[in-house]
Amino acid sequence: MEEVVIGLDFGTTSVKAVAFDLKGNVKTEAEQLIETYYPKPSFVEQKPDEIEASARKVLADVFAATKQQHVLTVGISCAMHSLICVDQDGSPLSDMSIWSDGRSSELVTDLDPTVKKSVYSKTGTPIHPMSPLVKLMWMRENNYQPYQQAAYFMSLKEYLLFKWFDKRVIDYSMASATGLMNVKSLDWEEEALGLAGVERSQLSKIVGPTEIVEGLKVEIAEEISWPDGTPLVIGAADGQLANLGNGAIKPGEVAVTVGTSGAIRQLISGQHVNDNGETFSYAFTSDTSIIGGPTNNGGIALQWLKDMMEFEGSHEQFLAGAEDLEIGADGLLFIPYVNGERAPVWNQQARGNFYGLNVTHRRPHLVRAVLEGIVFNLYQIGQSLEEIAGEPTSISVNGGLSKSPLWVQILADVFGKEIQLADTHHGAAWGASWTALVATGKVESFEKIKENIPIDKIVEPNMDNHVQYKEVFTKYQQIAKDIEKYF
Repeated sequence: MEEVVIGLDFGTTSVKAVAFDLKGNVKTEAEQLIETYYPKPSFVEQKPDEIEASARKVLADVFAATKQQHVLTVGISCAMHSLICVDQDGSPLSDMSIWSDGRSSELVTDLDPTVKKSVYSKTGTPIHPMSPLVKLMWMRENNYQPYQQAAYFMSLKEYLLFKWFDKRVIDYSMASATGLMNVKSLDWEEEALGLAGVERSQLSKIVGPTEIVEGLKVEIAEEISWPDGTPLVIGAADGQLANLGNGAIKPGEVAVTVGTSGAIRQLISGQHVNDNGETFSYAFTSDTSIIGGPTNNGGIALQWLKDMMEFEGSHEQFLAGAEDLEIGADGLLFIPYVNGERAPVWNQQARGNFYGLNVTHRRPHLVRAVLEGIVFNLYQIGQSLEEIAGEPTSISVNGGLSKSPLWVQILADVFGKEIQLADTHHGAAWGASWTALVATGKVESFEKIKENIPIDKIVEPNMDNHVQYKEVFTKYQQIAKDIEKYF
């Protein structure tokens, strides 16, 4: 009987269950879209009960499709920075605030810089509206009723585990991303708890990513036909697991994920907090962490341009002509902060900017400038990573924009490095699955995953283009710095 492992992956836009063989090949998958709600300006929420029901559905579908196979284990990947106020029984008192919720922007602006620096140095989480710490501070200051009534505060993963297993546990990486955990002691940080106005008893027990969670409620097991004896492993956050799933786990190996938003990340030994505050440092295991920077502006910037221009053709038609232009889009530069920004400026009030427009520019120029601007932003974040971990030796890429050959080539040329494209866009789910295999003793180590990653292709950089892009990037960087004072 063929052995498979399942990754349950909670993203921002969907929840997926993916069954893999032990070489990382996808055998079957199921997906349910997640609806996002905008009840007030800057409020961005999702309904945890809807997502939990979707998780049951995708697991039921994948278990049904793998009846003739042996499911070894299930691992969980989850998007970071979600926050739910729940009562004693685990029922939600609020909808779930997600990473892009910006209601606390003014609070961040007004917060004492000394406090920002102190908390960041201990937690590795930049002070930004994405952070559950800052969300809790906003709730406290605004007498938010669910906050006042809450017995517990949870991420989406914790909520699911409490509802299914009656356990309150959180893995290192999800805890680290709350901004409430000391990244060195791997325990809740007292200064952050004081700012948030929460007690340790309101937070979950912090455990490692290989923790096996037992005691699935009978009614849930029966509903989704969970195979008897199949263990569930808590896993980690999607960023850490995307690196693992793409094999970017050794020094110098960088992973880039760009869908609607994006991130550039690298796993390191120990913990290291960047002095200038441009990057995050989130724990993964007890002795490794992930450093990197997230951007609000990946594919959403390109989609914004398409919508703004009211272009009704296909995505491929929209990009047509951009590949024929010279590097730098004939003098047009794009600062891609159309959706506010996290790294490198950490300012939700940041705004996008086209610089150098003239009457000869047409749609392909704007398209190419946007594609280049997204890459320049990632490159700028990558330079901050280099200060900590040195120059990258390899770059692996996944996410929606990785399907654009033009964008991937621009990425290779700007970084001056070869780009490895995975044969699947399920990097986080495969990372969660591999973590579960490590936890159950089926495989020896996290590092062994490097022998079990299907690579689609390698894209080589054009080093002549790299030299030209370095000149263009210098202009981009200066413009980005100059306009910061206007945010």
